Amino acid sequence: MGIIKLGQNVNNKEQNIDIVIVDDDKIVLDSLKTLFEIEGIKNTLFFDSSIKAYKFLKNKQNKPKVVISDFIMPKLNGIEFLTKVKALYDDISLILLTGYADKENAIKAINELEIYKYIEKPWDNDNLILNIKNAIERSELISNLKNKVIELDKANKALEKYSQNLEIIVDEKTKTLNQVNTKLNAIFDNCADSIVLINKLGKISRINQEFETLSGLSKNIILNKNINDFICSTKLNTKKKISETIDKEKNVIVRDYEIKNKINGNITPLEISIAPIYIDNDYEYILVIRDISMQKKMEKLRDDFIATLTHDLRTPLLASIQTLSYLIDGTLGEINEKQMKFLATMKTTNCDMLGLVNALLEVYRYEEGKLSLYKENFDINEFIEHINSQLESLYITKKINIKLFLSQTKGKNVYADKNELRRVLVNLCGNAVKFSKINGEIKITTSIMNENDLKITIEDKGEGISKEELPQLFNRFISFNDSGKTNIKNINSTGLGLYLSKKIIEAHNGKIWVESIKGNGSKFFILLVNCLNVINSDFKLEEKKSEKIKI
Repeated sequence: MGIIKLGQNVNNKEQNIDIVIVDDDKIVLDSLKTLFEIEGIKNTLFFDSSIKAYKFLKNKQNKPKVVISDFIMPKLNGIEFLTKVKALYDDISLILLTGYADKENAIKAINELEIYKYIEKPWDNDNLILNIKNAIERSELISNLKNKVIELDKANKALEKYSQNLEIIVDEKTKTLNQVNTKLNAIFDNCADSIVLINKLGKISRINQEFETLSGLSKNIILNKNINDFICSTKLNTKKKISETIDKEKNVIVRDYEIKNKINGNITPLEISIAPIYIDNDYEYILVIRDISMQKKMEKLRDDFIATLTHDLRTPLLASIQTLSYLIDGTLGEINEKQMKFLATMKTTNCDMLGLVNALLEVYRYEEGKLSLYKENFDINEFIEHINSQLESLYITKKINIKLFLSQTKGKNVYADKNELRRVLVNLCGNAVKFSKINGEIKITTSIMNENDLKITIEDKGEGISKEELPQLFNRFISFNDSGKTNIKNINSTGLGLYLSKKIIEAHNGKIWVESIKGNGSKFFILLVNCLNVINSDFKLEEKKSEKIKI
């Protein structure tokens, strides 16, 4: 009879077989074909010989889901055939068709072979179809399970290999990390600078040996103490603690701090670099503390040299200016117009040089605390109006409109050094004129803060100062050209005016700062703290004592 596939051409090379049925009885095969067509069961092959069926199934590409075989067949009976099929595919469902007379032998063989079902002839069609569908579902489940087991086995092997590799990687990384930690600990412990680790509250969690040497205390005493207990500010007019300089967004470098050795009493000036680090979901801060005693000594030698040099230059400059004055006014004889022009130029140049020399000396005296402030009580409004009248010629030159907004300070006098405060206001007003446009406007405002504090504001509508240039505005030897850009001191400026102004205001226990936007002018602010209605017990009408303030 050969092979007949239900619902598909048997010559088609693609074989998609779900069911293989073997029976040497043509009537049985025809009956099953008819039943399957009625039930819509496709992908079924019918064989009239177990030998032919076995040859077909030996090709692994022809693996079915269910094999149904008759029990009594020539040459190769159903049990023998299904035994061979079981050896080929252990995950497909086997069904045996048997007559009543063969039932006992069939059951014995079924138990030995572990056949899925046996169905007696004649069968019930509904029962047969149900068993076939269950057999197909069983084969699919077994096949899927087998594939999952294979995949799981592959995954386990891959995981085992990965675990082995991971152990090697972890060992290597751990070894590398230990080496790095060893190096970092060596750097930390043996660094020439002091290193301190603190939390956000300033509590010390770790230090190196150099900080023990610097402070004169052992690690056991220092740990868990606050950093503010060891490091303090050198500025007399500020009590800003080192922990208050911390910025968790960026690194900070400060210099105006010192530490006192608890054993020998030595005070060491410090430069401190503070960097935020993120540890265990919180910020901590590492402080690199450098002893700058040698730098301070070198700066002192430099400043002393400049002070000596500038002091020694004053006498010949004054003599030169006086001589030139005698020549210009005719005391030493008549001179012609051309000589007059050259002599006037020489005098102006010498006066500029003398101004630079005097500015350098003033800065040196303030920094060394050698300059005394002669404070007195005076009316600030009258004082500003007087300065304004002195600068009138400057305003007229550039057609500047001056507006004064002076607070009612009746009965409230300012206690300050008049001459030094005049120097600051003249410098700020002069800069405002310099950087204002023709027909510009300058506002000078005074306001009383907290009853005893005075704020003075000088506002112009000039070019303004860029955000990048603001931080260095009050540094030494920094000046601005007419475009508002910073440059090192030029011939028209000493670069010391704002620096000296800052020193003067700080000597008054005050503050000076600036707000500016490029292209929108600048606002300079002066805040004098506790300067109104100050009673000086040492002040008398017949004599006025000076008040000396260290910078």
